[in-house]
Amino acid sequence: MKYELLKTEGKAKRGRFHTVHGVIETPVFMNVGTVAAIKGAVSTDDLREIKCQVELSNTYHLHVRTGDKLIKELGGLHKFMAWDRPILTDSGGFQVFSLAGIRKIKEEGVTFNSHIDGRKIFMGPEESMQIQSNLGSTIAMAFDECPPALAERKYVEDSVVRTTRWLYRCKEEMTRLNNLSDTINKEQLLFGINQGAVYNDIRIEHAKRISELDLPGYAVGGLAVGESHEQMYDVLDHVVPYLPQNKPTYLMGVGTPANILEAVERGVDFFDCVYPSRNGRHGHVYTNHGKLNLFNQKFEKDMRPIEEGCGCPTCKTYSRAYVRHLLKAKEMLGMRLCVLHNLYFYNTMMEEIRDALDAGDFAGYKKRKLESMEAGEV
Repeated sequence: MKYELLKTEGKAKRGRFHTVHGVIETPVFMNVGTVAAIKGAVSTDDLREIKCQVELSNTYHLHVRTGDKLIKELGGLHKFMAWDRPILTDSGGFQVFSLAGIRKIKEEGVTFNSHIDGRKIFMGPEESMQIQSNLGSTIAMAFDECPPALAERKYVEDSVVRTTRWLYRCKEEMTRLNNLSDTINKEQLLFGINQGAVYNDIRIEHAKRISELDLPGYAVGGLAVGESHEQMYDVLDHVVPYLPQNKPTYLMGVGTPANILEAVERGVDFFDCVYPSRNGRHGHVYTNHGKLNLFNQKFEKDMRPIEEGCGCPTCKTYSRAYVRHLLKAKEMLGMRLCVLHNLYFYNTMMEEIRDALDAGDFAGYKKRKLESMEAGEV
């Protein structure tokens, strides 16, 4: 594993992350395939065509259905889903706290009921690492608690201290697992997660503490969960400078194109979000002139592609009118074409960001991009 910091512009970073499953050019947007598939009938062949570098799957969801032990028996997640590029697995912590209506948090971990069949499940740092090791992902996320962004200070303080203890246990367990003879990916990397809600002093102290572990990468978690965009940017302004610049910095679950541009400017270089696929399944598509709702009647006779000049599989062949027809008719192809376009838009935007950083013109690119998207459809 090696992270090369190729260039900086202010706090913005242009990097290259070498992994056992290939090189990741950063800044990068990870395409979210929660249960080892992008929602919207998008295949791994599609992902290659739309310039996806990293696919993201979820530990919790794959544990409760189909089961990580079965996936290990079948050769691991890469072989299972026929994807030969990097995969990041979320630890499952966020889902444990957001999906499980009834849960009990102890020092050992969390006991909760599966949202699939109601069975009782226990997950702690060791269990999360074991599941992710069974999956064989490139990057495994540490098991943490994600407190509500606006939770009371005392609750957040106690939660962050426990998350720190859990991180030490995650690191120790991953070291053990990577040395076992039957481990699928002995080069699996562990990223730590910074928490602290909107309390900057708690976040800064936590960032300092976890940076001492010299992990391969660090994430900022617990944002985009109820706070305003301004609060999120303020947290990034304060905490990112205390995370190692020579390691990837990952902002979890974010976000809109504007969120990504703002976060890149603040030193973030890994992103993931369900927006492009979720919005696409509802007929909302991203363009350089803002977001379009293809259900609108004005597109009924519009024979232009979703965006002129777009190189995605959808825009190269189909019109807005046809995609709208598919959506109205509830044909799965309509959702698929919108998701393909949106993910291509995100992946291309990240490519443009990297090119702008290479050219020393990220500030100019950001300004032009935001102005274009805010101006609306031409």
